[in-house]
Amino acid sequence: MEGDPEAKKAIKVVATTGMIKDLVENIGGDHVSVVGLIGSGVDPHLYKPTISDVKKLQQAEFIFYNGLKLEGKMGDILEKIKSDGRRTYAVCENLTELEKYLIDEGEGHVDPHVWMDVNGWMAAADVVARALADHYPDLKNDFVASSKIYKTELEALNAYCRVSLSSIPESQRILVTAHDAFNYMARAYGLSVRGIQGISTESEAGVREIEDLVDFLVESKIPAVFVESSVSDKNVKALIEGAEAKKWRVEIGGELFSDAMGIEGTYRGTYIGMIDHNITTITRSLGGEAPESGLNGKLKTSTE
Repeated sequence: MEGDPEAKKAIKVVATTGMIKDLVENIGGDHVSVVGLIGSGVDPHLYKPTISDVKKLQQAEFIFYNGLKLEGKMGDILEKIKSDGRRTYAVCENLTELEKYLIDEGEGHVDPHVWMDVNGWMAAADVVARALADHYPDLKNDFVASSKIYKTELEALNAYCRVSLSSIPESQRILVTAHDAFNYMARAYGLSVRGIQGISTESEAGVREIEDLVDFLVESKIPAVFVESSVSDKNVKALIEGAEAKKWRVEIGGELFSDAMGIEGTYRGTYIGMIDHNITTITRSLGGEAPESGLNGKLKTSTE
């Protein structure tokens, strides 16, 4: 019915990654219609935008992306659209108290994997709520209310992360993965991390780096290493083979979600489900205590 506020069309939003898409949907609710570009199992560092992607970006009323060079090969397009005056927000570049949340790797590189610290993602929720409210002030109360509800859920997740990971024996709180995506998690919850590749999967690990990491696994008696859903497992397998040659058995502790969430429409295809899965898998594989079904009882042995 014309003039009926309920008949208003949803705000057309494009989000680059699944984590950003999930965040905007939780804050925007029925007021937004969000299209994600980079799906499950896809590495945003290496993703090349298609002609269809560019068209979606150009037609969007709002564009939310991570920033901090996460969307490496899409960066120039996003900057061009932003310079044209479009409503474009690099969520992790607009966090309040940047120095509190961001990890500076030096030489102009900032670690983009902010979502691995749930506290950082709560700050990202504030960025999205503020951006939407600034442009749609009549909907501000709804965005603020949704943000508060979602952040309550994130508080519970944050507590679960802290308690679960602290149950791992101190000598085994060492997370070895395919690439350096877990530094924020390590800082927030008291882990040490070693990635075979750097913070971007565009960097290749050399033979010497793999050999050094094999020596570390053997000397530290690390029981498990982890593969990632969006990164090739070849280097992780090389670690396991190298350790075996030195008479130390290392298991694959499980598959973690680093730069992409699980399959859309599943629990692991949400931010909370992604982090729940990661924390539960890491805790149980490194000798800590966490329920097999995770924080919300929704984790199963399948990929649901």
